[in-house]
Amino acid sequence: MAEFETGQPGVRQIQSFIKDQQRVEVKLLTGDVMVGKVRWQDANCLYLYDVEPEAESMIVWRHAIAYVKA
Repeated sequence: MAEFETGQPGVRQIQSFIKDQQRVEVKLLTGDVMVGKVRWQDANCLYLYDVEPEAESMIVWRHAIAYVKA
């Protein structure tokens, strides 16, 4: 299992999205795009909620993510 390194810039950036409850766009390697808020992250996943257009929640595996942008 990958070690969760909280000092890494990418982890800190996601933490700021969580703290600010900022909506983000997550593009997957499949080309699918989801827009929502990140509730939590761990070494393997992000949890998105209020995901448009269905307003659902989902766990996204980090290895499936192409990018995350605010």
